[in-house]
Amino acid sequence: MKIVILGCPGAGKGTQAKILCEKYGLAHIATGDIFRAEIGAKTPLGETVADYLRNGTLVPDDVVVKMVANKLDGSAAKGGFVLDGFPRTLEQAQALDEYLKKAGQQIDLVIYINMDENEVLRRLTNRRSCIKCGALYNLMTKAPKTEGKCDLCGGDVIQREDDAEATVKKRLMVYNDLTAPLIAYYRSETAFHEVDGSRPIEEVTQNLISIIDQTRVGQS
Repeated sequence: MKIVILGCPGAGKGTQAKILCEKYGLAHIATGDIFRAEIGAKTPLGETVADYLRNGTLVPDDVVVKMVANKLDGSAAKGGFVLDGFPRTLEQAQALDEYLKKAGQQIDLVIYINMDENEVLRRLTNRRSCIKCGALYNLMTKAPKTEGKCDLCGGDVIQREDDAEATVKKRLMVYNDLTAPLIAYYRSETAFHEVDGSRPIEEVTQNLISIIDQTRVGQS
């Protein structure tokens, strides 16, 4: 299965992608993870990406497409994958389709996790992450047991720059301007399903599993 998960920042794409990849044995390809790895390693690419993230703007298409293509070429993605955070623009989607077409492949399923922007703002501004192991927390739903310290490794838990309120609002504006057209594109091109991301995590997961299982049956 080759799956794309769409949704605005904070809709739960990463959480659901990890669950689905574990259940179905798929590779989790998340641009956010790739970016943070490059930033953490302080590579030239990481420094460039960090500037875009701090400003709440999208990383240029050519940079993102190249990074994702490198991951898709890896052995881990040969058995199928879930794309999380990519594509984010129509140009990225078209580049992905062209890449897969050359390999005789195509996206099997696109899932759009829809969510009210006020809820997204509430989620993201309360989100915290461990600077050591990357574990995620939310001050409203899953706060660390000891304030400011990670339950898993004891590292410092902080608010990422891209989760500050002003940056989140800008990210949502960018999403609406540049990323929302993907929904119309995939509605006409690919098996497309929409789920309510405001529901509890477990409920969203069950909805996604049902959609994937039905799609697999239809392909068999």
